[in-house]
Amino acid sequence: MTFHEIRFPTAIAFHSTGGPERRTEIVTLGSGFEERNGVWANSRRRYDVGTGVKTLDDVHAVIAFFEARLGRLTGFRFKDFTDFKSCAPGAEISPLDQPVGLGDGETRSFRLFKRYVSGPSGWSRTISKPVADTVRVALAGVETTGFGIDTTTGIVTFDTAPALGAEITAGFEFDVPVRFDTDVLSINLANFRAGEIPSIPLVEIRL
Repeated sequence: MTFHEIRFPTAIAFHSTGGPERRTEIVTLGSGFEERNGVWANSRRRYDVGTGVKTLDDVHAVIAFFEARLGRLTGFRFKDFTDFKSCAPGAEISPLDQPVGLGDGETRSFRLFKRYVSGPSGWSRTISKPVADTVRVALAGVETTGFGIDTTTGIVTFDTAPALGAEITAGFEFDVPVRFDTDVLSINLANFRAGEIPSIPLVEIRL
């Protein structure tokens, strides 16, 4: 799968719309009760960056980015300003933000996750595109610098395997891997000048 480690222009992304999508099948029985089945184990994000296009310079930037990605062919990074940290958007990143795993004395590499919890249930999201120089890691509650981070995969590799039972936690910023969800940019400048913003859809890709 072709992917460019480049971020969509953040000034445009800031004013975009979108969020998580799930796929659920619902069958209504003759009694009126429902049977619901979650088709996807994981959610997927969708965005529309057309709402972030405010000037003709923005239009030019989007066209250049679209052409350089060859339309839907190539994936890229996108900053979702509603959800781009291991903590809440307004909070400070801490190395204790998210559980990553437990040491076994042998394994050195661990994948980053973000856990979403509400009440008794939760869901873990795989983080594959952390932002360079934002990742902080702790072992047994103590921050450490003895690790490396692959920002193209989201895998943390320790210099020395964490001890048996040592809790591994991390804090970080991250991008969403996406692609354009159209091979056509239909931009009508007359409508644009009148305040009608074209739709430019993006969809998250699974790597």
